Amino acid sequence: MSSTTVAIIILFYFLALFVISYFTSRGADNQSFFIGNRKSPWYLVAVAMIGTSISGVTFISVPGWVGTSQFSYLQMILGYLLGYFVIANVLLPLYYRLNLTSIYTYLETRFGFVSYKTGAVLFLVSRIIGSAFRLFIVSSVLQLTVFNSWGVPFWVTVTVTILLIWLYTRKGGVRTVLWTDTFQTIAMLTAVVLCVYYIADDLNLSFMGIVNTVAESDLSRVWFFDDFNSRFHFVKQFLGGAFITIVMTGLDQDMMQKNLSCKSYKDARKNMYWYSFAFLPINLLFLSLGVLLYVFASAKGIALPVKTDDLFPMIATQGYLSPTVGILFVLGLIAAAYSSADSALTALTTSFTIDLLNTKNMDEDKLRKTRQWAHIFISVLLIGVILLFNALNDKSVIDAIFTVAGYTYGPLLGLFAFGLFTRFKVDDIMVPVIAVLSPIICLILSSFSEQLLNGYKFGFELLVVNGFITFMLLYFTRIKGVLVEKI
Repeated sequence: MSSTTVAIIILFYFLALFVISYFTSRGADNQSFFIGNRKSPWYLVAVAMIGTSISGVTFISVPGWVGTSQFSYLQMILGYLLGYFVIANVLLPLYYRLNLTSIYTYLETRFGFVSYKTGAVLFLVSRIIGSAFRLFIVSSVLQLTVFNSWGVPFWVTVTVTILLIWLYTRKGGVRTVLWTDTFQTIAMLTAVVLCVYYIADDLNLSFMGIVNTVAESDLSRVWFFDDFNSRFHFVKQFLGGAFITIVMTGLDQDMMQKNLSCKSYKDARKNMYWYSFAFLPINLLFLSLGVLLYVFASAKGIALPVKTDDLFPMIATQGYLSPTVGILFVLGLIAAAYSSADSALTALTTSFTIDLLNTKNMDEDKLRKTRQWAHIFISVLLIGVILLFNALNDKSVIDAIFTVAGYTYGPLLGLFAFGLFTRFKVDDIMVPVIAVLSPIICLILSSFSEQLLNGYKFGFELLVVNGFITFMLLYFTRIKGVLVEKI
């Protein structure tokens, strides 16, 4: 597939996003940017959230995971369902009752000013690094497939990409992102379905042939109960999935900002239920694609890449199938990457403006100007972090930074759990110390767990441990004898 073809796809794709942005951002104000004026249809939010939750990295990685973890990911998906139920029935009622725009303002109401700022900073650090990491991966793919051959430097690729996202989100914010993400979700899922069709057609498989091939493959094993030390054990995957969902959806401004744009709590809960049920078949589709990719590689005598993440891109773009598959791959990758990125940019701008710049008493005009400058600042910051990753040029270091950023969600889990399930008053000044100490303890535990715990390897359940440590540290440093009113 030529670099010109890819560039044309990207051009027309962004033109479509700008058309959507033009119509959805007319008459937009600050409330449109932050929470869509609380007028968003629940079904639109549900579709948009699917696109936001599936990043470009996920689009590439999930099919490749089948080779090393089979269908064990479905165990996590079942945990996700439990997590979504908790969000819909515990967190969303709280957010709507307090009429929140940024969910971290709850921490000020419950604990105090320092706790509030700590929670906001935890989110900002996690999201900036996470979003930059995902965009770095996708930008690197585009750089290799298109822009290197044209002599375009990597920094130009990244800057133009972020600039385009900034342009179509700068006025409408959430109100625009809901529509662009819905468009991108449909584009991504269409691309995946058609990729499955073309691969199956090359293998002479009917629909039932696809079902039987996937079901009979050794790669489609779902349940893992035999080795508790394994990171694929059902209990670890299920509980890890539940708590990851609670934290990375329910305690994440990016995902909750869309929910808070619904007309009412009833609509937001309905959105959460439909979104959660849709997540199972969508991920089953990605995993089934993975099986077909491995079957295709075996049938055609294609040597498997060292990195499983490279399997889908390699087969789709290197001439093993129709050029149409390459086009669909690029389209799906872009849709997955940018639906996640535009949402993150909007959420980061919202949190930075409301949580760190103290805009509570600003008039509308001053708030609009402050929000616009914050949007520019966050965009530039994302560019800087992506270029830093590129300058490091060491995958192990970059992965480590991304992993450490994930540790900061644990203290958020502990803070919200302590606020919701106890009435103890915390020592507000101690909260930042606890928020740093808990991830450090978890990092040490993870690094030495095999020696300390007879070969036990932590998986996603480390998030639960992180939250529990935060919860206990808050308990031990609480102000004794003082209770607060239930919020």
